[in-house]
Amino acid sequence: MPTDPRDLRGDAPLLDAWLRFHEEGPTPFTIPGHKQRDDLVGDVVAGDVPLYAGLDTMKLTHGVLQDAEARAARLWGADVCRFSVGGATHANQAVALALGADGDRVVVSRTLHRSMLLGLVLAGLVPVWVRPEVDATSGLPLGVAPATVADALARHPDARAVLVGDPSYVGTVGDVAGLAAAAHGHDVPLVVDAAWAAHFGFHPDLPRHALQLGADALVVSAHKTLPAWSQAALLLARTERLDPARLDAGVEATATTSPAGAILASSDAARALLERDGSALLGDAIAAVRGARERLAAVDGLVVADGPGVDPLKLVLLLAGTGADGNAVESDLLAAGLPVEAAERDLVMAVASLADTATTLGALVDALLRSIGRRRGEPRATSASPVYAVEPVTRMSPRAAYFAPWETLRAADAVGRVSVELVAPYPPGIPVLAPGEEVTTAVLEALGRARSAGVRVAYAADPTLATLRVVC
Repeated sequence: MPTDPRDLRGDAPLLDAWLRFHEEGPTPFTIPGHKQRDDLVGDVVAGDVPLYAGLDTMKLTHGVLQDAEARAARLWGADVCRFSVGGATHANQAVALALGADGDRVVVSRTLHRSMLLGLVLAGLVPVWVRPEVDATSGLPLGVAPATVADALARHPDARAVLVGDPSYVGTVGDVAGLAAAAHGHDVPLVVDAAWAAHFGFHPDLPRHALQLGADALVVSAHKTLPAWSQAALLLARTERLDPARLDAGVEATATTSPAGAILASSDAARALLERDGSALLGDAIAAVRGARERLAAVDGLVVADGPGVDPLKLVLLLAGTGADGNAVESDLLAAGLPVEAAERDLVMAVASLADTATTLGALVDALLRSIGRRRGEPRATSASPVYAVEPVTRMSPRAAYFAPWETLRAADAVGRVSVELVAPYPPGIPVLAPGEEVTTAVLEALGRARSAGVRVAYAADPTLATLRVVC
């Protein structure tokens, strides 16, 4: 269903302003310094229009951003929407600043992205960790059980909020309605990082989005499954349990003062497209992924994640039963010009969006069938990701540890000490070790297993993990 972006301009004020800027061709005496001259460094700056003195005047007299945010709030059924050009990372950290004061507790799912953990550092919040259920067969996370959250709130009645990531990075969907009921039973808000689910709620075959299920705040990455520029994200909230002034203050405190208008306009355009054609486009993509699943499910030994608890647009393949190594499969796919979102020894994951068709999915499946057939080996047992296998031992608040004096020790000598670092296999960026947590043998073994499976271990000062920084 091809579309001309100009057809959307009447319903997308930021997109209209972006198109108008190019049509009028002003000679700006403002930033950015390329002054719209693509003869200087090439098309790498093509389309880069600022918000200030670009999409709007320097004084924002036309209010196009506020208009676009209000339209998104209506579409998602929120009281407040703020656009971000800093991705879900910025939106998560803005929410953290709105939830409480230094030293306040919050119940936090251990599946949350590192951005929220660093949001806790910024805000001084202290996490009460809750862990997801894990499927014993696949090793995939199934979401945090509402009873687990209710128990954590009962043990910590002073907690100010519940923060979860749902759906998971691998597309598994938890009981968000149950989590909202558990949080609201203690009169605290439920904040959902749904970075991977900007499309939820806009087709009958998709799960409902978190606000429809009772959540108080929802963070989505418009660039992950909608046709927006990288770094485009939305923070959507209902204000019964969240202070809109605190949310605004959190957004402004952590946002750039030079927002990229092209990113903002792409969020607005993606919202308008979703509102007008989303159901039809998503229906085509869902059907294409369903066809891909059916073809791949016929491969001997290959497990394809499926069912009502899985995002219909995530194609998650568990390879252990085929004996193939996902890293080798990824190499074959890269050689074919088909990069995938994630690959490790036992798993390959491809992300589809409303931009995908039966043609694009068909090419991917053809390449996967060739590669798995070529790379077959002795079947092996599936092992759970170390991200979900380690029980954190909290010794200090994240903020106190982050700012504490530190020293560097050999990893083996750091066992029993308190980390000042955040260390996470990436993707997905979920911490195995966080500031304030004890370095344990289990942590080191889990990180070692991740590296052995071909996963990049990120964010540590020493990327080899031969040494770690710990509190003096």
